[in-house]
Amino acid sequence: MGTEALARLAEERVDHRFKGLPPDADGLTVGELAAQRRNLFTGGFATPVLALSAERLEHNLRLMETYAARHGLAFAPHGKTSMAPRLFQRQIEHGAWGITLAVPHQVRVARAFGVERVFLANEVVDAAALRWIAAELAADPAFRLVAYVDSVRGVELMDAALRGAARPVDVVVELAAGEGARTGVRTEAECAAVADAVAATPALRLVGVAGYEGEVPRADPERVRAWLGRLVALAVDFDKAGRFAGLDEIVVSAGGSAWFDAVAEVFAGIPELSRPVLKLLRSGAYVSHDDGHYRKLTPFNRVPEEGALEPAFRLWTQVVSRPSPEQAFVNAGKRDAAYDLDLPFAQVVRRDGAERPATGITVTALSDQHAWLRTEPEADLAVGDWVGLGLSHPCTSFDKWPLIPLAEADGTVVDYVRTFF
Repeated sequence: MGTEALARLAEERVDHRFKGLPPDADGLTVGELAAQRRNLFTGGFATPVLALSAERLEHNLRLMETYAARHGLAFAPHGKTSMAPRLFQRQIEHGAWGITLAVPHQVRVARAFGVERVFLANEVVDAAALRWIAAELAADPAFRLVAYVDSVRGVELMDAALRGAARPVDVVVELAAGEGARTGVRTEAECAAVADAVAATPALRLVGVAGYEGEVPRADPERVRAWLGRLVALAVDFDKAGRFAGLDEIVVSAGGSAWFDAVAEVFAGIPELSRPVLKLLRSGAYVSHDDGHYRKLTPFNRVPEEGALEPAFRLWTQVVSRPSPEQAFVNAGKRDAAYDLDLPFAQVVRRDGAERPATGITVTALSDQHAWLRTEPEADLAVGDWVGLGLSHPCTSFDKWPLIPLAEADGTVVDYVRTFF
């Protein structure tokens, strides 16, 4: 990745744009503030403030690096989760092939920070975006981008926008996860028609097949493996038909954060094809994990012998109102916490430097700037206490915080993670 662009992140000035940071840090650069190694709890940080655990982040990075290597998978973690170039760098340092992204704007962010390999897990038919992609490919011979296609019409629109481009855009045919699922071609016959359309234009190059098993209707291990079997069979059929002639490798890609064990199992059975196969896994939520949705869904629950991810987020809030023995309010709400899948979870309470479990405290609702807490008789909670909340769904946690402290277990803030949404 581009070291100069990453270094410039440390030169950004701290100011009112970055909530939760110490007000007296205004005017310092991010690098200067990080060098001070302030404590999250005593160093002037203002609530609410979201923090990432330095130790848990490193654990998760190492675990998925090891998992992918053990199963012979290339890894392109989905960058839409964090949109944090510093974390992209860490992921690549931990063996990632490249970064998966969902829309052209996200690719522009990645390219601004020197990411050389991008898997664009979406269809792109916007002419302006396609012309920009073509210009990036022409300007940088080391840049590789692979995008989805799922319709003849989409191929035609790409061809019109890319005509005359210096390099073809690599594409994979997206196989839909089933009827009523999200994007993707519904039948193998239609897949062949899309592949034929790609072959007819010099602006595109067919390099493989892909899809997202997380969209399989009524997903369970049997249904997910059956769909993955269809994806592999499609690659085999395309190869037999000579559709991958002239390639260095064939891309077969799947893998969200809920079924990567099934992907590893089925991809291990891909037969020998005419070219080496790049088995590309794309799970992204692992980097921070969470205390709700992915804690329940992670495949490591099914294969505990392979390790366990650790939730790295904690949203620190403060009790601002205690109107009754059964009710309290903290100063973080929908503007600060993910709530699309689950409400936050009260985990710990801090008072006078001492931390204890949030016994008898439950988050029952969120307003824009408040979380509603129900407090049982055993709850010891007072105005001014800090309450640490666990969150569910990383993708809607990162996007609310443009600069996130990276804190060690004792609260020492060692770095800051800049996001670009």
